Amino acid sequence: MIRRFLIRHLPSREAVHQQRSLGPLQKWMQHHSIWQFNRRSISKAMAIGLFWALIPMPFQMIPAAICAVFLRANIPLALALVWLTNPITMPPIMYACYKFGAWLLDSPAMALPSEFTSSEIANFIAANWQPLYLGSFVLACIFAVLGYTLTLLYWRWWVSRAWRKRQIASAP
Repeated sequence: MIRRFLIRHLPSREAVHQQRSLGPLQKWMQHHSIWQFNRRSISKAMAIGLFWALIPMPFQMIPAAICAVFLRANIPLALALVWLTNPITMPPIMYACYKFGAWLLDSPAMALPSEFTSSEIANFIAANWQPLYLGSFVLACIFAVLGYTLTLLYWRWWVSRAWRKRQIASAP
């Protein structure tokens, strides 16, 4: 069910090949494993997408795409997962990463700026970049490992369940 949903809603191989902006990655995009929906490519894509979604940087899709191509993960899923941190979800996620980083560094966490202007946010990040990036990196690694592992376990459960259903249906 999830596989059919992903195949139907994610961009096709041909649509991505028509993008001229890929430049030097175009020849790497020909490999079939980055377009397949199998256990290995989906699990890798989950790890890559979750990792880069939590790293606070602009254009997160670029390193996610590069990692997906070189690790032969499903590229559409990896890119889609990066959008977990969109303009709406980014502030609370990054603040949670900052609080976690401050906890790891055993330093007091500062309160959020009173106004959410770009200058206030830039000043906050400039003053608190160490806990923000440490928390983001550690949480990104944790979520990447969890995403990879849970995807493998879910895939195995789903296949064994389908296998049991087939055996029951074919039994006399």
